[in-house]
Amino acid sequence: MFSHPWLGGLFGDPEMAELWSAETQLAHYTAFKVALAHALETAGRVPPGHGAGAAASLAAHAIDPVSLAGDVARDGLPIPALVRRWRAADTDHADAIHTGATSQDVMDTALALTLRAVSDLLLRRLGALDRALGDLMDRFGDRPLMGRTRMQAALPITVADRLRDWRAPLAAQAGRLDAARADVERLQLGGAVGTRHGFGADGQVIADAMAERLGLASPDHAWHSDRGGVAHYAACLSGLSGTLGKMGQDIALMAQQGLDEIRIAGGGGSSAMPHKSNPVLAELLVTLARLNAGHLAGVQNALIHEQERSGAAWMLEWALMPQMALATGRSVTAAQVLCDRIEDIGNA
Repeated sequence: MFSHPWLGGLFGDPEMAELWSAETQLAHYTAFKVALAHALETAGRVPPGHGAGAAASLAAHAIDPVSLAGDVARDGLPIPALVRRWRAADTDHADAIHTGATSQDVMDTALALTLRAVSDLLLRRLGALDRALGDLMDRFGDRPLMGRTRMQAALPITVADRLRDWRAPLAAQAGRLDAARADVERLQLGGAVGTRHGFGADGQVIADAMAERLGLASPDHAWHSDRGGVAHYAACLSGLSGTLGKMGQDIALMAQQGLDEIRIAGGGGSSAMPHKSNPVLAELLVTLARLNAGHLAGVQNALIHEQERSGAAWMLEWALMPQMALATGRSVTAAQVLCDRIEDIGNA
């Protein structure tokens, strides 16, 4: 639905989708290989000039993502085919291409680079959304509003009280997302079974050099089967969209005819009832929150890796993490547009 011809108009987030595109992922795979080639040469694991030569050929070698489909259907992932092509294109420096690494090292590091960009995008958007909520507070905060508990009228409050219940948890969720970056923005380098045996005594030196080039942290061990950081990051995405879902649910209820506690420009039309103005974006926030809550259970299942590395558990992340990021990204943009369309809140 995020890229569907017409559903994408409601659910789509092109800026977030670009971070997960095949072209962007290939660029991250190449960046990993370039960093590894340079690090192998620096550590003396390949002859002088081989790392730089391999890095140059990797950067210059263009690959059509569509051409990998058959290879992935056979191998289960794109890296083996890419390595074959890269080595065939530069036989003189093939010893500096992928040596000592495994496919998961490449793809997990690409995930780290992707989530770094996802966090940058979300936090930038959240700053704008906080300012929009602050503007609503300035415009309508002093107005009276009926406080409701268990969906029944309770005691009078102000619009500021309701807005505070949207804004403060959102700031807390942004803080949790920012704190979670350290658990995912880190290099993955373990080799076949996570022991870095292919690098001899130079494993950490190579990892440190690669991490510095890529702008990532350099852990002292591989995290092939330790998916706790990824699962925690997914929980932050779900928490963020859930907080926005609460805001959407409140707005949808406030917009009910008879309550009329909020007026939103540009509501959705009905094919059968022209008098209606549906709170479409508010409903979307609820849907995306529930979607992410369901996906989070799947990512939690991906914590169950058998032995040193898993294929089945790992594939769950491929399916779910992009979806969760897209849902969260769209939640923030929808909330921003919704705030901009609010013409009136509370009782004048």
